[in-house]
Amino acid sequence: MKGNVVVLFCALPLVLSQPKTYSWDGPGQTLAPDPINPCLTDQESCGCCVMQKKKWQLQQYLNSSMNALEDSLAKAQNTLKNIRDNRVAFSVGLTDKRRCVGPVKLPITVVYQSIFINIGEAYNSTTGVFTVPRSGVYNLAFTVFSDAGSPGAPLAVCASIRKNGVALAALREVYDQDQEDQATAVLLAQLSVGDRITISLQAGCWLCDDQNHYNTFSGFLLYATE
Repeated sequence: MKGNVVVLFCALPLVLSQPKTYSWDGPGQTLAPDPINPCLTDQESCGCCVMQKKKWQLQQYLNSSMNALEDSLAKAQNTLKNIRDNRVAFSVGLTDKRRCVGPVKLPITVVYQSIFINIGEAYNSTTGVFTVPRSGVYNLAFTVFSDAGSPGAPLAVCASIRKNGVALAALREVYDQDQEDQATAVLLAQLSVGDRITISLQAGCWLCDDQNHYNTFSGFLLYATE
C-alpha cells in the first residue's frame, strides 16, 4: 500500500504538468492556451469553458444592445434637432384697431402689424415681408375683408399673394350689392431660401379691419426639402 501511494503522488504532478491544447473546431486542430482564460482551450475544464463561453456571449449581446440603444438615441436626438430647426410658422393680422387701407392707385404691399405667432422670426412686421428661412413646401393662407362704408356704396376688395413679386393666387370682389365681403385663399407652395412672400393690395381696392382681425396672413413649413 505504501508503495502504491508513493507512486500515485509521484505521478500526479507529471499528469498535471503535461500541457494540453484542444480546438473547439473539431478533432485534429489545436489552439494555443489562452494566457488569460486557459479554460477556453482546455477540454478537461468543460464546465468552466461553457460558463466562460456563455459569459462572453452575454457580454457580446449586452455590448451589441448598448450600441444599438446608443444609435437609436443619436437618431432620435438628430430627428428632434431637425424638427426644432424646421419650426417655421407665422400668423399675423392687419391691425388691432379700426382702420382701412386704401383705396390705392398702384398696388402696395399690405403690412400686417398684429402678430399672433412668429416662430423663426421670418415675418417682418415693418415691411410685411415673409422671407423664407429654409427651402421646402409651405402652407400659405390669407383672408381679406372690406367694408363699403354704407349700404349701396361700391365695394372693392382684391389682393394677391406674391412670391418675389409674382402672383401665386388672388382674391377679388368688386360690386355694390353687399356692404361687407370677405374671402380666403389657402395654397401649398414650393419655396426656396430667400424667397419673399407678400400680400399685395391691388389698385382701386381697399381693406378694412379692427380688433376682430378680419384680415390675416399665415404660413408654416410643411416639410423641408434641403
